[in-house]
Amino acid sequence: MVKPAGALVGEVQALGAKNAVLKEMAACLLATGRHTLTNVPDITDVTVMSELLHALGCQVDRPTENELSIDVPEADQINPVAPAHLFEAMRASIVVLGPLLARCGQANMALPGGDDFGQRPINFHTDGLTAMGASFHNNRSFIHASTDSNRLRATRITLEYPSHTATDNLMMACVLADGRSVIDNAAREPEVEDLGRQLIAMGARIEGLGTSRLTIEGVEQLQPARHEVVTDRVVSATYLASGLITGGSVRVLDANPEHMEMLLRKIESMGGVVDVSGPGIAVQGPQRLRACDVATLPYPGVATDYKPLITTMLSVADGVSVVTENLFVGRFRYVDELVRLGASITTEGHHAMIRGVERLVGTSVRASDIRAAAALVLAGLVAEGETTVSGLEHVDRGYDNFVGRLQSLGASLERFS
Repeated sequence: MVKPAGALVGEVQALGAKNAVLKEMAACLLATGRHTLTNVPDITDVTVMSELLHALGCQVDRPTENELSIDVPEADQINPVAPAHLFEAMRASIVVLGPLLARCGQANMALPGGDDFGQRPINFHTDGLTAMGASFHNNRSFIHASTDSNRLRATRITLEYPSHTATDNLMMACVLADGRSVIDNAAREPEVEDLGRQLIAMGARIEGLGTSRLTIEGVEQLQPARHEVVTDRVVSATYLASGLITGGSVRVLDANPEHMEMLLRKIESMGGVVDVSGPGIAVQGPQRLRACDVATLPYPGVATDYKPLITTMLSVADGVSVVTENLFVGRFRYVDELVRLGASITTEGHHAMIRGVERLVGTSVRASDIRAAAALVLAGLVAEGETTVSGLEHVDRGYDNFVGRLQSLGASLERFS
């Protein structure tokens, strides 16, 4: 339950990125021994990935808060099969495919699940791995993959689209492949670069991180490493948005402005004041935000995960805005819930037209995915009366103590089982 409590003020931490830590946990499969990841958020998806690694034969522990210790056995002791429900629980489970093929020569897994916002095929993953010598035998719900030899072979892969997760998966497969691989049209997200830094610390030879071309020289063996997970830029954006939409002043202490440049420009276009002179990023929200047109694009453009937050802010901005979704179909499903709160939004295809209203009105709404859940809670911060958000289990998949951190900024909200 959320009630308006005026301007939110204070400092908060975002912790490590969900879209980095899950891939970096999978990367541990590439080397025998004890790996350590720090700055790890306490989120449901980390728990599920921990269970998945355990089912594959690894030992996963939390020796201290926000730290993971992952003990990986020898390749012949890794079990390349895991219970279907663990793969079905989240989309990121697909990233064990590359490491398992590279290390064990086989993998058997259920098709991955995750948030419900449109079809996201895995052919970018399987096509690239096939070019490296893998064979796939699929039915409607399972993937059976194997290699003809002990090692995948290096190749040149050109992705049709700069897929974040496909780039991660193929990069992990290439580091143990025989020869030099090139991935063209690779994703450039900070989380991809962070995974690459972890792999380099493990002994991988990778050039071109942060660019659209990755050159990877396969090595015979990797070793465990200690790695700090990059800060979550979407969680950072969520807390910044909580200050902007309420006309408050919020600083995310561990946010990286270099990873959020395009979003920060849009925030300034909406009338927010951005300060990157101190630790992290601070914003000051205006009395009322201004309308602004936004289109999602691959990094360094505006991330699709920002869009529910932006749409929510623009729903109470002064003027008419157009938000265009260029990456995923079906990712306007949260709009109906914002309309239930009094927002004036119409959608057609990939576009949403938003006529900002002066205030929203509290009611009961339901979240369909992680970012929608966070966005609907933000809407409740500026909706008259009480807003009840169900489906809040989605937010647990990507936010560490979301309710508690908002409360620390002065938000009035209470969570019920």
